[in-house]
Amino acid sequence: MGIISIEQADRLYWLGRYTERVNTTIKMFGQSFDSMIDGIPETYEEFCKMIDIPDVYGSMEVFNRNYPFDETNPDSIISNLTRAYDNAIVLRESIGSETLSYIQLAIYEMQKAKISESPLIELQKVLDYLLAFWGIADDLIDDERVRNIIKAGKRIERIDLYARLGAGGKELIREVNRMIPRVEGSGLNYDVDNLIKIKEMVNSSVVDFYGVVQAVESVFC
Repeated sequence: MGIISIEQADRLYWLGRYTERVNTTIKMFGQSFDSMIDGIPETYEEFCKMIDIPDVYGSMEVFNRNYPFDETNPDSIISNLTRAYDNAIVLRESIGSETLSYIQLAIYEMQKAKISESPLIELQKVLDYLLAFWGIADDLIDDERVRNIIKAGKRIERIDLYARLGAGGKELIREVNRMIPRVEGSGLNYDVDNLIKIKEMVNSSVVDFYGVVQAVESVFC
């Protein structure tokens, strides 16, 4: 195994986080879109509150157009996918060109969705390419630490978002159990006591979701 620099580790970690953020928020957006179509326009306001982003939209129509596709909005789905791509480009030698290509394909599908009359279809293709990205990363990246750092970022982001959504205990327990070995195998400095604390929190009969968010954001020292 080669040496992983601090900058490289940071980019791998955020590659995992941004790809998962896009994955989960597309799924959430699809659910909210259906609710709004069904005549519940205030759903978008609740969406913004849940994931802690400012409501800069003002209406359901603006939200449906801008949240996925506004490249000037740092909280938009496309902005997060672009950040994932920017990290992947720099990491080409670590993750391989084929792995990178699936992030590129996801970008292309986002651009197609932006001008589509049925954007949810193209957004589903974005999800498909992200699944392919994770699969090919497992298959082609030889350095286990590289895979573990990406997957640690992925799991941390998923736990963060699931906790904000008030997900069920079983879902959080499953994700925490999958996160811990990735963190332990990353080769990075992490807070052992914090991992134990997170596991105890999600196994509690009454989950402190805000506490889980705070704790999972502080896994790495």
